[in-house]
Amino acid sequence: MKKFEEKTIGSKTIFEGKIIDIFHEDVKLPNGKTSKREIVKHPGAVAVIPITKENKLVMVEQFRKPLERSLVEIPAGKLEKGEDPEKSAIRELEEETGYRTPQLSHVTSFYTSPGFSDELIHIYLARELEKVENPASPDEDEFVELMECTLEEANRLVEEQRIFDAKTAYAITYLNAQGME
Repeated sequence: MKKFEEKTIGSKTIFEGKIIDIFHEDVKLPNGKTSKREIVKHPGAVAVIPITKENKLVMVEQFRKPLERSLVEIPAGKLEKGEDPEKSAIRELEEETGYRTPQLSHVTSFYTSPGFSDELIHIYLARELEKVENPASPDEDEFVELMECTLEEANRLVEEQRIFDAKTAYAITYLNAQGME
């Protein structure tokens, strides 16, 4: 048994959705007692830190219904079942920004909310962006506004809480540490 492992002794599907599934699990704790867990299963996601040849960060602003507000974010999207994260990152970059890149590199992957979800997001850096003449269309229920900004402007957006999500905050922190400007 792994240290602190909780053994599942029962599981019930609560909800099966387009993006997530929710389970109610009964678990046996390391001390022998039992407890309940609500778990969100997610297919995973990708996000891209796109940097133009002019050293600008390409982001999108979009409305986020759970927050009832718009956020400025790096382009991102969920993985399709069985989809390779790198291929997904290339697809999302084009769909959301109209850019393509010959230079995509994996930066990191992390769990977004491991207390209740198994969502794993893969972050990529894209440089040497090329505008696509006829880019792939975004999802039909996705409405985004493209914006480009310097790292200094992005830092200001963080202070103003217009950038207010973990993946984009991570991207800005990463660029600051790399000395983008």
